[in-house]
Amino acid sequence: MTNKPASTEVAIHELIAGRWSPRAYSSEPVSREHLRAVLEAARWAPSSYNAQPWRFLVFDRSVDEVAFKKAFATLVPFNQGWNAPAPVLIAVTTQTLTSKGDVNRCAQYDAGAAAMSLVLQAHALGLAAHQMSGFDVNAFRTAFELPNDVEPMAIISLGHYGDLEKLDPVLREREKAARQRAPFTDIAYSGGWKKAF
Repeated sequence: MTNKPASTEVAIHELIAGRWSPRAYSSEPVSREHLRAVLEAARWAPSSYNAQPWRFLVFDRSVDEVAFKKAFATLVPFNQGWNAPAPVLIAVTTQTLTSKGDVNRCAQYDAGAAAMSLVLQAHALGLAAHQMSGFDVNAFRTAFELPNDVEPMAIISLGHYGDLEKLDPVLREREKAARQRAPFTDIAYSGGWKKAF
């Protein structure tokens, strides 16, 4: 299943409506050209004071299987299960301090914007991308010797769409189920907290 558009209340751009978080991957490698494109999209994300605090650690199974396995081992068991065929993992990290050594309170927000640019570009290229918070942050930090001012935020699995029928039955049903979001009235206010838009 490669197409699962959102059922939006008003029309939005197909790139946004069409992006979703699949779990069925094939083991086909992702080309270096496509990897470079998703990272380039992330590079051009907006950031506070143009600080660009995001840093991406790319683990391409076809290039360095040892590093890939080390990153894969930090995923929680549930995520390891469905990511077994995924050819690429990308860790999203952010530098938490500014160039002056002050806390960058926008670092996480900015890294999220860059990650969203990355997954939108992946979708535009026909690739599957799934962002995950389910990994052992401390194990990842230790395994890859991250500096103290770098915070691992998420890991994105990236690859080509795979056979839905190879997922376990519970995940297969999740993949087939309609996408859901909170109602518009719950997320947008006008002029004050909880005031209807």
